[in-house]
Amino acid sequence: MAPLLHLRDVALTFGGHPLLEGAEIAVSAGERVCLVGRNGSGKSTLLKIAAGIVEPDSADRFLQPGATVRYLPQEPDFSGYKTSLAYVEAGLGPGDDPYRARYLVEELGLTGEENPASMSGGESRRAALARVLAPEPDILLLDEPTNHLDLPVIEWLEQELKSLRSAMVLISHDRRFLSSLSRATIWLDRGVTRRVERGFSEFEAWRDEVLAQEELDRHKLDRKIAREEDWLRYGVSARRTRNQRRLGELHALRDQRRTARHAVGSVRLEASEAQASGKLVIEAVDISKSYGDKPIVRNFSIRVARGDCIGIVGPNGAGKTTLINLLTGALAPDSGKIKLGASLEMVTLDQRRESLDPATPLGDALTGGGSDQVMVGGQPRHVISYMKDFLFQPIQRGTAVGALSGGERGRLMLARALAKPSNLLVLDEPTNDLDIETLDLLQELLADYAGTVLLVSHDRDFLDRVVSSTLISDGDGIWTEFAGGYSDMLAQRGRGVGAKARAVPVKAAASETAKSATATVATSKRKLSFNEQHALKTLPQQIEKLQAEAGKLNTALAGDLYTRDPKLFAKATTRLDEVTREIAEAEERWLELEMLREEIGA
Repeated sequence: MAPLLHLRDVALTFGGHPLLEGAEIAVSAGERVCLVGRNGSGKSTLLKIAAGIVEPDSADRFLQPGATVRYLPQEPDFSGYKTSLAYVEAGLGPGDDPYRARYLVEELGLTGEENPASMSGGESRRAALARVLAPEPDILLLDEPTNHLDLPVIEWLEQELKSLRSAMVLISHDRRFLSSLSRATIWLDRGVTRRVERGFSEFEAWRDEVLAQEELDRHKLDRKIAREEDWLRYGVSARRTRNQRRLGELHALRDQRRTARHAVGSVRLEASEAQASGKLVIEAVDISKSYGDKPIVRNFSIRVARGDCIGIVGPNGAGKTTLINLLTGALAPDSGKIKLGASLEMVTLDQRRESLDPATPLGDALTGGGSDQVMVGGQPRHVISYMKDFLFQPIQRGTAVGALSGGERGRLMLARALAKPSNLLVLDEPTNDLDIETLDLLQELLADYAGTVLLVSHDRDFLDRVVSSTLISDGDGIWTEFAGGYSDMLAQRGRGVGAKARAVPVKAAASETAKSATATVATSKRKLSFNEQHALKTLPQQIEKLQAEAGKLNTALAGDLYTRDPKLFAKATTRLDEVTREIAEAEERWLELEMLREEIGA
């Protein structure tokens, strides 16, 4: 089938560095292609060239006569439009249905009367999506369409795109989104493109095979160079003509080795872990929080133990950040009780990168300014070495934070957060703007992290790979916890985020009621013994005394005790270990008894 759009031999150089060298894109009618590659590899630039927005140094671009193309930019331009609907309707062509523009605006949760100058990032993205989808073009070029969208809109967008007949080229870091929609994959790597007729779900295995073959080929080339050098040292000098030819071949081999563009390195992520927290990290009992007449959290209870990774999902505006602030003690509840465990050292990664001053140089953002050293887990590291762990080049040390790309700012925030010792990580949308390889490494870090994690994310695949349980908003301030990741929650709940509840079949409901009644009767026969009641009553005071003793010991050990009295220092260290263990045992025992008491009460 002849392609609707064919882009060949694309070359583009920025600042003396070749960004694209012979890249190619071909899209036929109805095809769904995803364009993948590392942050900074030139994906967005290549898509803009395909859309006719950016002029390359050289390229052959063919577009079928009469074919319509719509491009979704990451940062749409709303200048000159008074309302969001006016912006959307301006994207319609002759013969396009104006009612579809209104339909999409409403489906995406807008009224059409929004002032573009005051729209949020999510509202801007929805208006831009409505503008490119309304004409139902022959080709859709979508650059990060899920950015700033919440889960209900992402899931709606998936279904809407599946129903279209348009050909598509997608750039996204959302694995689930790409796997659901793509049927072919174009990999942009080191300036060139490679295409495989498989969707994204099969791409990564293929990519790993390609990289392994490249490594084997490099090894063979190195061995050939070694053989040629050996021949030059010990070959027969009389064969001068042949020598000169082989010397030329060796120089060519060396040039080939020197100029080969190797795969970009991986981000090295390693969290700086503090001493272990207590067994019980957070306990919330019947907490509620409202703003005016709107309940954000209502009668919510949860126990978070050391090592838990809790995912928090819900529509925009459901109160995910408010819930995190309540659980971490940053915000007081209107009613109910929050208890934080012993020895907590918390590090927070905010979703809007608000703690970064745009004028601050990259190096100063890591060191705090005035130093070449970054304290990583209490140990000094040279700032250049630490920058390289996160794929920053030494020349970028003086680059202002405001000049960094979204992905680079995301990596910088991770670098800052992970340098601090912690046993509680609070991550609010950490996956924003990160490429897929960095997401993989962040996933591995969280899997190996010995502390506790609270994670807000709209990335369904990332949630499935990382969290031990999922908290979801059911609306009206109600939050429910489900074991497992997003897919597990979906299976248990029977619906996604923002979806309406399904009717429960009468037989199933009756069966569940019977099971519940049986369990209640069985539990009601059990009563707390006198010793259990006494322990339940006295353990909180015992834990407080132990925590106070641990605080005093930490203070003593932080001073010059080792210099003054090494024996006393060793004794205090041993006692601190004992106290920490006793706190964990007491909290675990209290937790068991409290759960038993609630079961009996129920």
